[in-house]
Amino acid sequence: MTPREKFDTALERLPLIAILRGLTPAEAPEIGRALVASGFALLEVPLNSPRPLASIEQLAADHPTALVGAGTVLGAAQVREVHAAGGRLIVSPHFNPDVVREAVRLEMICLPGIMTPTEAFGALGAGAHGLKLFPAELASPAVARAMLAVLPQGTLLMPVGGISTSNMVAWRTAGVHGFGIGSSLYKPGKSAASVQQDAADFAAAWRGTMAA
Repeated sequence: MTPREKFDTALERLPLIAILRGLTPAEAPEIGRALVASGFALLEVPLNSPRPLASIEQLAADHPTALVGAGTVLGAAQVREVHAAGGRLIVSPHFNPDVVREAVRLEMICLPGIMTPTEAFGALGAGAHGLKLFPAELASPAVARAMLAVLPQGTLLMPVGGISTSNMVAWRTAGVHGFGIGSSLYKPGKSAASVQQDAADFAAAWRGTMAA
């Protein structure tokens, strides 16, 4: 499957990105299995984690049908490093046109962080496949609804920051297409069993938003 096919499949089945900040290469196999067993197929290792490229390489090798990549990507050189490690997903906390263009050039999926319509239109113009609304704690479902009203129809918007099983319905009702889930799903030292249970809870909560 191409990165785009993996992304589209994940969006259809479970559009939740597991943000694994602090993950170590030693933890990667067990945590990866726990997440995939719960239906997650979008796995992000932020580059400010210990030896992130090693974890990305391991996860990509272990889960060939998942879309694995990096978060906190700040420059084009980092995009190339992630690609060399086998990652095909690039997520940033901000919009850097060089990052987006390099990811698109390498046929990777790119989700830059935005907070304003100006940033959103700039990111889409550079070729972004979707937008990470970050930090979502600074926004609201009403903000997401207003932004989607002016963005091109079908624009993918995924809030990240402070997302829980209890607030997903409000965001989903506003029209967002998925979420990035961080410390409420994984934090360093958390057992794989606990990660799998929380991942299952988030998956169930997402499915609940579809019926809301």
